[in-house]
Amino acid sequence: MTSHLCSLFFGMGQMLLIPDPRPLDRRLGRKFFRQAPRRPGVYLMKDAGDRVLYVGKAKDLKQRLNHYRTANPDRMPRRHLRMVNEVSRIEFQLCPTETAALKREKKLIRSLKPKFNRAGVWPGKTRFVVWRMTGDTLEISVTETPAADWLRFGPLGGGASYLQRSLARLLWLAVNSEKALSEMPAGWWSGEFMETATIKCGATIDEATAALAGFFWDDPERFIFMLGEKFSHRVNPFERRVIETELKCLQEFCAKKKPDETGPQLALL
Repeated sequence: MTSHLCSLFFGMGQMLLIPDPRPLDRRLGRKFFRQAPRRPGVYLMKDAGDRVLYVGKAKDLKQRLNHYRTANPDRMPRRHLRMVNEVSRIEFQLCPTETAALKREKKLIRSLKPKFNRAGVWPGKTRFVVWRMTGDTLEISVTETPAADWLRFGPLGGGASYLQRSLARLLWLAVNSEKALSEMPAGWWSGEFMETATIKCGATIDEATAALAGFFWDDPERFIFMLGEKFSHRVNPFERRVIETELKCLQEFCAKKKPDETGPQLALL
């Protein structure tokens, strides 16, 4: 009995002393991981046939890749275990910021559709912000397939509806400068929009539609500045807070429209 327990104990000890497998160390070498850049970027894991298996992004590429070195079946998802056993090469594309790396990652995943990526491989439904004049009324809507008699901007993602609502609320306040927030169409502040937001512009209809076109196609920051001037007379603290929140939504859209100043840089190790 004692000898059986001893053999069992020593057997367990030997099992605990066996290190976890490191297939990437074996194929790529430890030097590869030591020299990996501590910079933002994307990494492309490729098989022996140079097919991309996986695309990921990181704020610190060296730190992120170290997570793949130990292929412990108790801590690593089964899909990643299969992946690291197929990887023969890893390519880096350096980016100026983590945000730029995220954009680059999304673009590569959509175009390459790597075997082991799941999220972001297939795009969601696209949306267009559309608008038109009907007499002295401006209509703003969101649709997947714009009709021929509507002006449009897109395609955009799921944020199209938020953008449309902010634009509608701000334009309504600009056109109705003497009216309070409480006089806005029912449900607009709670997000209970009709499919199409309708704004009675009267004599300012041409100005409103030209400003909207300028926001999408010309100078969006000028449009935001123009709106800010129209709200300068609103001194109620609550109103000003609400307006600032809506203007911030437009500013975020402007920031996303601007291309990255520096594109990805190729780095091979």
